[in-house]
Amino acid sequence: MILARTIVNQDMVVVLSEDTLLTKAHITRLSFLNIPVVYIKDEYELNPNYQTVSAIFNRSNAFTKEYESVVQEARSIFAKTSRDGHLPISQTESIVRSSIAPMAHNSGVIDYLYELNHLATDIYNHSLRVSILSGVIAKWMHCAQDKMRDIMLAGFLHDIGKIKFSQRLLDKNINHLQGEDYEAYIQHTVDGHHILNGQDGLSEGVCLTAMQHHERMDGSGFPFNCKGPDIHEYARIVMIADIYDNITTEREGYVKQTPFAAIAQLTDNMFTTLDPTVCVPVLTHIKDAFLGSRVTLSNGEKGIIAAYPNDFAAHPIINIAPDEILNLNEHPDLTIIEYNPK
Repeated sequence: MILARTIVNQDMVVVLSEDTLLTKAHITRLSFLNIPVVYIKDEYELNPNYQTVSAIFNRSNAFTKEYESVVQEARSIFAKTSRDGHLPISQTESIVRSSIAPMAHNSGVIDYLYELNHLATDIYNHSLRVSILSGVIAKWMHCAQDKMRDIMLAGFLHDIGKIKFSQRLLDKNINHLQGEDYEAYIQHTVDGHHILNGQDGLSEGVCLTAMQHHERMDGSGFPFNCKGPDIHEYARIVMIADIYDNITTEREGYVKQTPFAAIAQLTDNMFTTLDPTVCVPVLTHIKDAFLGSRVTLSNGEKGIIAAYPNDFAAHPIINIAPDEILNLNEHPDLTIIEYNPK
């Protein structure tokens, strides 16, 4: 049986994701959580003809298919690195140049990444998405093509140190890690730098990003509490892509959030923990991408994103009705709980 709809509890925490192949363990868990009924894909939905027709009318299908094919290659790269102890450089550079870079240039990439619906506890899915997002940010910052590719390479390899993680650790909520688990998590930044620093052909920025993507501009990050200018530019870009993906991706045990929650967090932290020279172009361009999109508010009202205030306000202005405009910045009790790309 294949799950047809994502199961979310009352706190909007994902229990199981759509397209999960249900096992006895899943069913036992659902019973324990008092979830008596779920939606299962029927023979019609699983029929290849139905899937083919659906694909024709799905505007993001081409992107999704390309993404899924690249994921397989990404998995292969991480597996080889784990097995052999060193990175297959030519294969990695090839995937960035021929696959990731074109996806980052896709005009609908922000919407398409949000539409991807799967759990994200594996390294290669997360690394691929962060690489694509890093390329989008580099494009918004008007970086040269060669620099863009290097930044995408840094994004793809930022978590390479996690190849030493057990699945148990990968599945855990980072905010709940303690003791040895927390120390092991911090160590992945140092391990990643060690793996990459010993490879020929990788730039200093790519190597340092693996070590510094959890550092913060005010020195509150890890592993070495680096501040401002001591953090490489690539790491400052990738840390924002990493934050955005962690907030907006469906993951078991996490609160499911919209891109607007990510925008709000970036806005709140752009002059403290994050680099404003990266945040400003990100917030400027990503807000433009959401204009005209349909949203549902926490009070049940539906509307269309009409504009953002001219300052760096975190929340948009919603057109609720032809003669009714709602500025969410003036209503802190309201949030966007559902987002449908235009």
